[in-house]
Amino acid sequence: MSYYLNTVVKGKSFEDVIELVTSELQKQGFGLPADVEMHSIFKQKLDVDFRKYRILGACNPAFARKAVESEKNIGVLLPCSVVVQELKQGEVEIAAVDPVVSMAEVKNETVQEVAAEIKSRLKKVIDNL
Repeated sequence: MSYYLNTVVKGKSFEDVIELVTSELQKQGFGLPADVEMHSIFKQKLDVDFRKYRILGACNPAFARKAVESEKNIGVLLPCSVVVQELKQGEVEIAAVDPVVSMAEVKNETVQEVAAEIKSRLKKVIDNL
């Protein structure tokens, strides 16, 4: 079982894919409280050139609240990470965490229901790219 859902987009710029992913996440009720540009961090902190690689922290507030109310420390697994990375010129991969897999050890029925719903929404995002 894979720990992520993914697809590769061809023929679009990295920046265009970021906009597309952001738009599709919004359609599924996600906001982006975190946006980490790993390539910039690697350059700034390590003086290492790295391919374009961003981690978007996607959060659906209603489902996050439901999960946190039912399991007080579930926040260690939030928000859902969505990675957008440039593979080669003209190819960008989008990979989203599979929350069912990442939360499999949480023995809480409400959390499992939330994980299943979030997976369904993230799959729609990936499928619509």
